[in-house]
Amino acid sequence: MQFVKTGEAKIPALGFGMFRMSEAEVEAVAPAALETGFRHFDTAQIYQNEAALGRALKVAGARRGDLFLTTKVWVSNYSAERFMASVDESLEKLGVDQVDLLLAHWPGDAVPVERQIEWLNEAQAAGRTRFIGVSNYNRSQLRAAISASAAPIVTNQIEMHPYLDQSAMAELARETGTALTAYYAMADGAVPGDALIREIAARHGKTAAQVGLRWLIQQGVVVLSKTAKPTRLAENFDIFDFTLTAADMAAIGGLARPEGRIVNPAGLAPAWEA
Repeated sequence: MQFVKTGEAKIPALGFGMFRMSEAEVEAVAPAALETGFRHFDTAQIYQNEAALGRALKVAGARRGDLFLTTKVWVSNYSAERFMASVDESLEKLGVDQVDLLLAHWPGDAVPVERQIEWLNEAQAAGRTRFIGVSNYNRSQLRAAISASAAPIVTNQIEMHPYLDQSAMAELARETGTALTAYYAMADGAVPGDALIREIAARHGKTAAQVGLRWLIQQGVVVLSKTAKPTRLAENFDIFDFTLTAADMAAIGGLARPEGRIVNPAGLAPAWEA
């Protein structure tokens, strides 16, 4: 397994994401993911499967020190009364005293970034998390978060795949020493069926899904893979034994298009170009 290092954080470059997975699916696939080699597991309060992940890892006999656990605070808990209490609820569901990474899930349009960061700092200072970060922040919000935070903002978790140009965010991440974490790497199923990516994959003896994940890994990005099918786990994990050429990387990057963004919920998402 490769790692992405940012400050004192050492994040497994390939993680397993729990978005849109039922508790039954999580309990079925998480032990198999652990057996495959996954150690980085990403969930969130709004996914409503933190407890299922905690149970699954416990049943599988996972050693806490071997895991990198991420969860996210939902926007309805962005208040002085609810933020820390909601984190404690997440820890109880996960069956741990501390997560490795705690994120503000969306910036939203109701609570200033500076307040969100203040509460994240308080959670870290209280020992609820080793590291803090954000998710779905635009560039100006990421700058504001870094400026407001007493602790490093180790990552910004964002939508990343070949059809969405995130080069400006990647440039800011390099400038500030912030890791990017990619979700929706398969672009809601478009990547595995893409003719160009399938052609590149065939030359490497890999699948299009593997090439899509590898394309992000080679950019130094933390990538969240996802499947509810244990039979697909080995495919998702087997991406560290080949290297895409510079021409491959450029060709895949050339698939970006203006309408490439998939996730853009009103009231949660920022003005992305800010």
